[in-house]
Amino acid sequence: MKKISAIGLAYVLLLVFFISNSFAYSGDKFFESPVEGRYDLTLYNAGKTYPAWLEIHHSGTRTLVGQYVGQGGSARPISKINFDDGTVRFSIPPQWDTASGDLVFEARFQGDTLAGWLTMPDGKKFTLSGTRAPSLWRTTEPSWGEQIKLFDGTDLKGWHTNGTNQWIVENGIMKSPASGSNIISDRLFNDFKLHIEFRYPAGSNSGVYLRGRYEIQIVDSKGKEASRDYLGAIYGFIAPHEMLAKNAGEWQSYDVTLVGRLVTLAVNGKTVIFNQEIPGITGGALDSNEGEPGPIMMQGDHGPIEFRNILITPGK
Repeated sequence: MKKISAIGLAYVLLLVFFISNSFAYSGDKFFESPVEGRYDLTLYNAGKTYPAWLEIHHSGTRTLVGQYVGQGGSARPISKINFDDGTVRFSIPPQWDTASGDLVFEARFQGDTLAGWLTMPDGKKFTLSGTRAPSLWRTTEPSWGEQIKLFDGTDLKGWHTNGTNQWIVENGIMKSPASGSNIISDRLFNDFKLHIEFRYPAGSNSGVYLRGRYEIQIVDSKGKEASRDYLGAIYGFIAPHEMLAKNAGEWQSYDVTLVGRLVTLAVNGKTVIFNQEIPGITGGALDSNEGEPGPIMMQGDHGPIEFRNILITPGK
């Protein structure tokens, strides 16, 4: 009987290793679940509706994970999503809630829709419905119309609030002197370029919502590291490349281009986000109807804030 040389034996063992791993890899490679994707959700309670959002995707060979956005706060990671017999279930710990319980989600999956219920950490229960979120991918480059002065510096014509109005106009500046209602443009937009200038006192907090759904965070952030919840972030989703916040009390600016889900943002004249995808709505959104045009909204419920020179160029 012929003896196998050490080199030959090593070759055989290496070949067996690659073949076995190739078969294992081919099995892993095609793991996916029909429920994977993004969903625009609506929650219902006591005759009122609230927007929410869910993303589900696989991790490894057998686990579904994701993230969830509710009425407030930021995107929250889901470490495990159970999907059995057509039902999606998960629970996540509280975020800004003062209650100590988990948020519990359960819904039936029916092709492209979800229907079920959600229980908040304080025990409040909502029914829910959801549809797959649109991709919003544009197949052609946008062309741009004429620039519009969205705020004329004299009054609040063309704007409305979502509650009792505390906003005033003084010396060409739109002001919210204290926490109150958000202010919303009457006009709706799809793709656009937006220039907006803002100023806040120390410790204050606001935001600019694109289409009323995607918040660019405004918060006193001088000296902080760039992150997904400080100035220049798409709140909870995208951090700016660097922190360019000025001192509180100084005028600052955002220049935004939004095309579908793709956003580019310059803070104080320097680009900090370039052509990044916004996955879904952020906390505080007006609705979850992502396929529809929406307004520009500025947050007035988190502290004093001032705006001026609000200019928008709609896509044609």
